Amino acid sequence: MTAPLLFLDVDGPLNPYAAKRTRRPEGYTTLRVPMPGIATRPLRVWLNPAHGEALLGLGYELCWATTWMAEANHWIGPVIGLPELPYVDFGTALLGHRPDLLHWKTETLVAYAAGRRFAWVDDEQSPADAEYVAAHHAAPALLHHVDPRVGLREADFTALAAFAASPR
Repeated sequence: MTAPLLFLDVDGPLNPYAAKRTRRPEGYTTLRVPMPGIATRPLRVWLNPAHGEALLGLGYELCWATTWMAEANHWIGPVIGLPELPYVDFGTALLGHRPDLLHWKTETLVAYAAGRRFAWVDDEQSPADAEYVAAHHAAPALLHHVDPRVGLREADFTALAAFAASPR
């Protein structure tokens, strides 16, 4: 049986960007990412080095589903202990706004999954995304929301592990 895909967003689930700016969460390390041409100051990213091993142990085929795209393999993966992962290329969908409230990632993720079971970890999902996935993807899917103030927690890993272990 093929392992389900785990579409992994960075900002929110791995980088709790909405946490209090002056309080790095316990267990996290600070990464400063230069943003030439975009910002004058490096981007502050908080990452928990324990997350890589935890994610690898869930029973999924991991895949970046983030605006970081290929850059996640350069900046994020090494800090949390992940090998180079495939990533979803969002192309022109990147940061698009839709009048139907569907997240700009949703259609691309369903197409990428191509009928495989998947879980999508993100901080920006809505009921419109769940409805779209249910209507356009025949295999089981878990859209798992993570609070961007706290990032991935033990309960999130438990829910993801249960979905991965569940029968089709």
